Amino acid sequence: MNFPKDLKYTKEHEWVKVNGKEAAVGVTDHAQHELGDVVFVEVPEEGGEFSRGEGFAVIESVKAVSDVYAPVSGKVIRINEALADSPELINTDPYGQAWIAVFELSNLKELDDLMTADEYKKFLEEGEGE
Repeated sequence: MNFPKDLKYTKEHEWVKVNGKEAAVGVTDHAQHELGDVVFVEVPEEGGEFSRGEGFAVIESVKAVSDVYAPVSGKVIRINEALADSPELINTDPYGQAWIAVFELSNLKELDDLMTADEYKKFLEEGEGE
């Protein structure tokens, strides 16, 4: 599997791409593979505030319905409206067009708790990510 080096990762299989005080959030290739074919994505509302670890979105696949947890605390400033019409982007482009929301970060120190690409790869290889 390919893990973009410019992203940070969580044990719950979310990724974070930081740009200043903003962070785009999505689910990893591993997560989309485990979910199977995605048929619906419930994105949060713009302006919603979430604490790290709180469910902020829902992904429905042919196999399961899964919460997506906020890897960082902050306010949602943009949502990916394309997912409403094309939820399959989660499967086809998890690290690109399938971002779910952009957060305005409220605590930059939380980024220190996220894994690098190499740490996430090791986490999966050790079977902890199942």
